[in-house]
Amino acid sequence: MRLVATDLDGTVVRPDLTISPRTLGALAACERAGIDVVFVTGRPTRWMGPVAQATGHRGVAICGNGAVVYDLGTESVVEVRALTREAVLGSVRALRAVLDDVSFALETLTGFHREPGFLSGHPAPPGPVGPVEDLVALGGQVLKVLCRSTVLLADEMLSRARPVLRGVAEPVHSNAADGMLELSAVGVSKASTLAVLAAERGIEPADVVAFGDMPNDVPMLRWAGRGYAMADGHPEAIAAADAIAPPCEQDGVAQVLEGLVGRL
Repeated sequence: MRLVATDLDGTVVRPDLTISPRTLGALAACERAGIDVVFVTGRPTRWMGPVAQATGHRGVAICGNGAVVYDLGTESVVEVRALTREAVLGSVRALRAVLDDVSFALETLTGFHREPGFLSGHPAPPGPVGPVEDLVALGGQVLKVLCRSTVLLADEMLSRARPVLRGVAEPVHSNAADGMLELSAVGVSKASTLAVLAAERGIEPADVVAFGDMPNDVPMLRWAGRGYAMADGHPEAIAAADAIAPPCEQDGVAQVLEGLVGRL
């Protein structure tokens, strides 16, 4: 084991948005043993401040489901894999044809842009509001397209979206209880960006242990030499994993890592 790649929310970040002391200790033990630790998350970079602070501003994170490599020490963007304007507009047209009562928002390198009808589980940050076609025209690199429905949940949305977005964008979701999809550029996923980062460090997939709990973690769990799904995770994540870790609230990642590092 040379690299630990872990999702954040539902994997090491608990429902109260904290990381337990035990989990922080297990991650620190990996680093002391010379094992790289990389957070791989769907979160935008603007949500990474508390994680950087809790983990000592060390290393890098992959954010936006692979769209951004983020330096936790300097809290700055290192690399970007953005959607083209054509991909954004093509995705919106395709989803409006197969999903009911949807609205859109854009995570961009310069901020959060949303349509008036877009509802979020979090307070909307300041940013432009208008039709998505006008938002794209403002320019800037689009890291993710968010599509929200008021009548469908994410699993059904994803089932309808996959066929119509093939070759246009990569649809995933990170919360089966919500009605929202997250779209990345074609070929961009947690796994694809992690693979590049690992290769730059001379690390093979066989030397990577990954943890996740949702459909957006599936490519990473399959790519890693050893993929662990959280026991209370989504069925797609569990099916993709090599093994099951105890739930986040039982410090499942820490439990697994303590065993692995103890055997080194």
